[in-house]
Amino acid sequence: MIRPATPADAAASIPLLFLAMQDIALKLTGHDDPLLSMPVFEALFRQPGNQYSYENTLLYEDAEGVGGLIIAYDGGKLDALRKPVLDYTEQSLGHRFQPEDETGPGEYYLDSIAVSPASQGKGIGRQLILAAAEKGKQERLDFAGLLVSTANPDAQRLYERLGFGVVKTVTFSGGYYYHLQKVL
Repeated sequence: MIRPATPADAAASIPLLFLAMQDIALKLTGHDDPLLSMPVFEALFRQPGNQYSYENTLLYEDAEGVGGLIIAYDGGKLDALRKPVLDYTEQSLGHRFQPEDETGPGEYYLDSIAVSPASQGKGIGRQLILAAAEKGKQERLDFAGLLVSTANPDAQRLYERLGFGVVKTVTFSGGYYYHLQKVL
């Protein structure tokens, strides 16, 4: 079942989030060790009004527990959602990292998508992407969009099967990505 996350889901959600974005999370916190960065993201997840908040998260949960997540939001709100993340890391860690903008107005941005290794191959990622796209449609946004590493053709094919197409290639946090969009 897909459901909105709550602050109590932080402990189950952050390891999944790190499957999707560990390299970027480490850059945001300035740590080399994921175990030092995870508590930062757990705190951010529990707080409203930021990019990695429970408010922007849908979870897939079954009898075995939380098996997948998607974090998505209105791309036009990126600056407002990112500011608390950057402020928190600067105030709590003394570290400031300014990533490039990966989305913009009119796009419901699928920021992070992850399925636990034990739950992969069951269509959970597909269900989460479709649920998030529906939410973006309800918010009256024109497109759903996401970034996928140019070195991950399997993920790119999955997104293309779901109706996404490459609109451009971008540099983000030191890597090369395809920016894909789907009309909502």
